[in-house]
Formats: sequence, C-alpha cells, structure tokens
Amino acid sequence: MLEKSSPSSPFVAAMSTRIERHAATYAEDLATFLEQPHSLRRRATEQPLLDSFTRHVEAVVATYDPPGIRRVGDSLVFAHIYTDALHQSPDGTVTSVPVTVLLTALLAAEVEYRGPLRLSRTQKRQLGENYERIGQRLLPAGLPAHAAHAFRRASSLFHQDEDTDAEDRCGLALARARRLAQPVMWRRIGGLFPDLVCGYGYRPFRMLGWIAVQLVVFVAAISLVSDNPLTVTVYKVLVNYLNPLGPGDSDGLRAGGRALLVIECYLGTVTTSVFFALLVRRWFRL
Repeated sequence: MLEKSSPSSPFVAAMSTRIERHAATYAEDLATFLEQPHSLRRRATEQPLLDSFTRHVEAVVATYDPPGIRRVGDSLVFAHIYTDALHQSPDGTVTSVPVTVLLTALLAAEVEYRGPLRLSRTQKRQLGENYERIGQRLLPAGLPAHAAHAFRRASSLFHQDEDTDAEDRCGLALARARRLAQPVMWRRIGGLFPDLVCGYGYRPFRMLGWIAVQLVVFVAAISLVSDNPLTVTVYKVLVNYLNPLGPGDSDGLRAGGRALLVIECYLGTVTTSVFFALLVRRWFRL
C-alpha cells in the first residue's frame, strides 16, 4: 500500500479532492470498456472515452481559480498526485498502481497544463516528464489512445523546453501508441513496417541496416545469374545501388540479371532519398 503524499495548502487539497472525484467518476465509465474481452476492445475505439475525459478536465479547470499560490521553488501544484501515481521502489522498479490513480495523475496534469498559472521552464520539463511516465504506464493498462494523449502533451512541453532528444523520444512513443490504438488489425500490422525501418522517422540510422540487407540480397541474387567472379558482382551491385550501370556494364549476366539490376537501382534511389530526407529533418529540425 502506497503512502499518499500531502498537498501543500488547503486550496490545493480541495482541488486535489475535486480531481480525484472526477477521476473516480471517469474510471467507472472506463471500467466498462476495460472489462470487454481483448478481441472486442481491439475493435473498439477510445475516442468517446477521451471526449468524456476532456469534459471532466474542463469541469475542473472551470473551478481552478488559485488565490495567488506561492509555490516552493519551481514545484508543480499537484506534485503529490504525481508522486503517488508514479512511485518507484528504491531499486528503480516501477510500482504497479490502479488505473484510477493513473487517471487521477493524468487529469491533474491536464488541469495544470491548461490552468491559469504560467509554467516556468523547469515546471514545463517536470510536467513533461510526468506526462511521459503516465503514458508509459497507460500502455500496459490497455489504454493506448490515452497514452498517446499523454505522449503528445509531453512532446509539446519538451519542444517548449528545447530538449530535442526528449521530444523525439516522446514523438516515437506517440507514433507507437497511435498504432496500438488503431481498431483495424491490418493498420496495426502495417504500422510496424515504418517502425522497423526507421522508427517512424525518429531513428533514421536504422535504414543503414536495411540498406546493408538489400545489398547482401542483391549480391546473392545476381551471383546466381552472373558468369562474373564474385568480386566483380559485388562491385557492380555496390555501384548500381547509387548510380545506374550502363548497357556495357551488364555483360556476363544471364536472363533476369538486367531486371535485377533495374530493380536494385530503383530501390536504392528510393531508400537513399528517404534516408537523407529523414537525416536532414532530424539534424535541422525541419
């Protein structure tokens, strides 16, 4: 049993109680969704639930009128709620908490994000880290769309903090959560391909591995239809991948050899173009 942290003032205590009540009410609606068999839940969508969650957030924000709270340093208003929900044991392992506690933390973060108090740069970073950890815990709870919402907020806050590494990390987590939230199976399966190839654009150097795989495959394939030594075949494949060979360079190839070179050339052009486009985007934040 986790020991609950204490709020810093009567106003924060009152707001925390209001947040907990709204989270408990929302959790009752969410329970019906989570009690469905896994196959039915996969075909459903969390969007109606997120719309209901937004209404709960708006109801709390409408009553959030802080009386000039003096915070200690750059602490967050609802830091005690995040501490209870995102508790870790001394050895660094994550402590399992009920979904209601996670929803309370998510609702508190939304109120703090959308509330009237201006966040300092340090507070934005702290809130972004809390959003990210909430999203990581919502995924195994079977709520990928809620996790995607948390990752989206975290990415926005890290962008404001100019932390590009954290922003990309949350962007990748957001893309993966969106794929898991897809109700259609073929879209979830199809979404694996860009993740494996380039991490949805956030891991462009993964494509170098795929380029190496393509070269090995074409060396093996063209060797089967070529009368040239292996070293000559390797040379032709490496050159053709970046620059198309001419008619005289295809001597010694039997039937199908020239077709393989054409396929390799087009594939190399597309792959390298995508790789450099993603690399430029990552380096220059385009």
